[in-house]
Amino acid sequence: MLLWVVHTALLSARISGGTTPKPQMVECFSDFGVESGSCSLLLGRVSLVDCCLNPRYGFQDDDGKCRSCRPASWSEWSEWGHCTVSCLEGVRQRRRFCYGQGDCEDAEALGILQTQSCEDQACCPQSGGWTEWGKWGACSVTCQKGSRSRRRMCTEPPPICGGSCEGEDTMTEECDTGICPVHGAWAKWSSWTHCSRSCLTHSMALPTRHRTRNCTNPEPSDKPPGMPCPGQALEEQDCNNLPACPVDGGWTLWSMFSECSVTCGVGQRVRLRQCTSPPPQYGGQDCPGDSVARELCNTRKHCPVDGLWSAWAPWSKCARHSRNITCKTYAGSQMRERSCKFTAWEGKSCPENPGISETRICYDISNCKMNGKWDEWSEWGLCKPSCGPGAQKTRMRTCQPDVSMYMMLVGSKREQAYFSGKPLESCPKLDEKVQTQACLHVPSCMES
Repeated sequence: MLLWVVHTALLSARISGGTTPKPQMVECFSDFGVESGSCSLLLGRVSLVDCCLNPRYGFQDDDGKCRSCRPASWSEWSEWGHCTVSCLEGVRQRRRFCYGQGDCEDAEALGILQTQSCEDQACCPQSGGWTEWGKWGACSVTCQKGSRSRRRMCTEPPPICGGSCEGEDTMTEECDTGICPVHGAWAKWSSWTHCSRSCLTHSMALPTRHRTRNCTNPEPSDKPPGMPCPGQALEEQDCNNLPACPVDGGWTLWSMFSECSVTCGVGQRVRLRQCTSPPPQYGGQDCPGDSVARELCNTRKHCPVDGLWSAWAPWSKCARHSRNITCKTYAGSQMRERSCKFTAWEGKSCPENPGISETRICYDISNCKMNGKWDEWSEWGLCKPSCGPGAQKTRMRTCQPDVSMYMMLVGSKREQAYFSGKPLESCPKLDEKVQTQACLHVPSCMES
């Protein structure tokens, strides 16, 4: 709420006649990209307070970094990036960003960067080896110069895991079986020459253009004699499709400025002119300059700020009619709450579903002595730290208490029951409960 507090202070100073601090000027944008963290649709340079009358706007100050006017909240996690290596084990990363004014809540300490192990291919490519070259094939012509080729195979040994042999599998060389007559053939036509005039008039004959070609692709041989090229080396054409002479366009007068584009915060108003006095014709030049002129407009009104839910508070103690039910097999209930923050200037409140509080059926098993059994190994966790040397991943086996004596669907509505608190489990002795491995090929924190 920092910007709105500053704005209120500025208004109070103006009303009381006090000294108004010099406002911070920023480049104001009407769109802030929540996924990319970038500003777009520049409105112009205004004070920071005026720009952030609209919480959907973004701004850049002198450091050039884009910032959001909204209350601070997290972006969605990005897609996981590519694995740091193409074969065997590496890591991949994803990020999120805190955009807005103030600090984002991070009750679960998830941070802004997560790293996990990955393996795109379980083996790395290995090159193969070539066989000896095969015999040369027959020449491609019966007279004059041609070509012949020979091949080899990538099988000694064959490559594995997507590898290959270095070099080509085919070798080609020239071969000459004797002299043949060479018959002439035309080279490509040259480009048409320019017409003698660029536009047509009724008082003069049509202009012409021509193009030529040469019998050089190839030239006919002398010994033994080859046939000359058939046809003509020169071609002429009338220029009967030329346009009329061009007419350049001219602007009309500017229209009046439109109303401001917004009803709150900072926007723009525009005025127009048209290139119709006269319109460009027959290839004439368009009117120079812009057909639209824009200028800033400021409503001096705050835009609505919609509410954002805070993080859920921890669940309350599990109880039944305010009585302690620790280690009992009958159910109680517990509740947790959250608050709707930031709603201001007739903004929407937070959506009601699931609302400001939640209640669930529970059993309190805090410090209860319970038999248990070991579950299977968990999936490998994220790499910690998320960048730099020494990153490790962990998996574990957990002693799960025997809760078979508890009903998991309770009451006439058959509601799902949950367990509250940590029991004193008793599981068979186990040599290894936690496994830790180094994460491989983790980027340095400078690269991240």
